[in-house]
Amino acid sequence: MTGMLLGGLTAFALTCILAPYGIRMLSRNHAGQPILGYVDNHLAKAGTPTMGGLFFIAGVLVAVFCLVRGQNGMALVFAASFFGYGAIGFLDDFLKVHFHHNQGLAAYQKVIAQLGLAALIAVYCYRSPYIGTELILPFVGTTVDIGWGIIPLAIVVLLAFTNSVNLTDGLDGLASVTTLSYLFVTLGLYAAMLFLSVRDGLGAAEAEEQRNLLICGGALAGGVLAFLLFNAHPAKVFMGDTGSLALGGGLAVLALSTKTVLLVPIVGIMFVWSSISVIVQVLWYKLTRRRVFSMAPFHHHLERKGWSETRVCVLYGTVTLLVGVAAVLLTLYFGGLDFYG
Repeated sequence: MTGMLLGGLTAFALTCILAPYGIRMLSRNHAGQPILGYVDNHLAKAGTPTMGGLFFIAGVLVAVFCLVRGQNGMALVFAASFFGYGAIGFLDDFLKVHFHHNQGLAAYQKVIAQLGLAALIAVYCYRSPYIGTELILPFVGTTVDIGWGIIPLAIVVLLAFTNSVNLTDGLDGLASVTTLSYLFVTLGLYAAMLFLSVRDGLGAAEAEEQRNLLICGGALAGGVLAFLLFNAHPAKVFMGDTGSLALGGGLAVLALSTKTVLLVPIVGIMFVWSSISVIVQVLWYKLTRRRVFSMAPFHHHLERKGWSETRVCVLYGTVTLLVGVAAVLLTLYFGGLDFYG
């Protein structure tokens, strides 16, 4: 727990230091966010610096590499996923800024890059003695072994998480607030209690892996919290695909490493809902030429209904927070895991 707190404070401090200088540099280089024409209520945001995800990516990675010790395979794969997906997003953002339009990488290029990285991570998970092929069943605490099925599942989780966070990043602070709620109350807390419940039975190497993983989770939370200071409405900078894809990649690896993948659709309900709202909108429009929502993803629908960006952020953060707390309490109530050894 101390390592998780130290990781969070270190990443928070580094991101706070980097962000003001980074925003000025992005502004000087005219790295402004192109705004889609049909999002007319956001036209005033045109020119706001983007690629701000670089600030917390740097802060988190420096914190991780400075603080992890000993057996660190899971921490390294977290860092690789966080950096790798951030790099894909950065290339997409750079092309948008350089050519001054909202079309960066082609869809097939994004899919190939994301799929290739996901496949490498999935194979690592399958072969890792500390991750392996078991998953914790929500609310009961027992595990199920899915064998080689962990490989396609891990690929799906990585692709779904990265793209769902990316879709949620449509309002000032929305992806940051939702991520913090998800991370603070569910993944971070769940991983910490899981570690406490089994630490007496862990070997030295596995205990180090778990401690280092908690440092990664703490650093991610600290970096995003610092970024929110600059990304809250009215945003001084956007995280861009650089930040949203990195967040999705990092959160997905944390879920895989703690074997809590089956909790993701429950606890990450607002990320899931962002994707579902887009899928429903597109399919229904193709079938009927009519729309279910005023605009998709759902947060834009709420905007069109008169909700402020801050109010939408509060809704998404609160729902994620409440569902996360409920998931942990239900697990405790049904006694699936003896969190206290």
